Amino acid sequence: MQFQIQEEGEFRWVEQGEGEIIFLLHGLFGALSNFADTINYFSQRYKVVIPLLPLYRLEIERTSVTGMVNHVDEFIKMKGYKKLNLIGNSLGGHIGLLYTLRCQENVNSLTLTASSGLFESSLGDNYPRKSDYEYIKRKTAETFYNPALASKELVDEIFDIVNTREKALRTVLIAKSAVRHNLRDELSKITIPCNLIWGANDTITPPFVGEEFKKLLKNSDLTIIDHCCHAPMMEVPAQFNDCMQRFLNKIYQIQ
Repeated sequence: MQFQIQEEGEFRWVEQGEGEIIFLLHGLFGALSNFADTINYFSQRYKVVIPLLPLYRLEIERTSVTGMVNHVDEFIKMKGYKKLNLIGNSLGGHIGLLYTLRCQENVNSLTLTASSGLFESSLGDNYPRKSDYEYIKRKTAETFYNPALASKELVDEIFDIVNTREKALRTVLIAKSAVRHNLRDELSKITIPCNLIWGANDTITPPFVGEEFKKLLKNSDLTIIDHCCHAPMMEVPAQFNDCMQRFLNKIYQIQ
């Protein structure tokens, strides 16, 4: 399904459906397609919004995890969104955590799936043989339990990123800023309901990271899904959506 991208100023986003807001945040190598099943499923009963993070469009000095949070904050204010149900994958989870710490009064709930913010084995500075297409293909496949999910379109996109100087530089800047911005000492400030969804086979943010988030986020539940790696919403969309639906039903007291 093709999604209509809206634009205003420096902001680009997709918005579908009506109702309470589900706000999606993609990762460092993420795209709209990563959340396609989530958008299609939840837009039937919620307003689903996904901003396209300006990973390669901001000035160098603004290209950091904090720069992404500032962009998201400005976008939310511009649109006037209230009481968001945030869902963040990988770097998107990290951005969601930082936004929540900044504006917790505007966040209804937070879902993290394979989130950075505590530990990650790599987020972008791990492609020493970047001109070797087969190597990039293999590294991309390692982020999925089923390597067939590393489509040619996805591999081509990552190959372009790591082989385009400006994109590669920004990727490294954001990845390094995320590693520096560890949130261990701040997570106790988050008191809203948190939903943690992790792949049992995740090698980038392994399951112990989800367990650690559960210890530090006092109002949280953790679901670990077998045969799943770093992108549960792509790899096991039915299970991911079911877990999200049960969480939202509990929040909104839907029987």
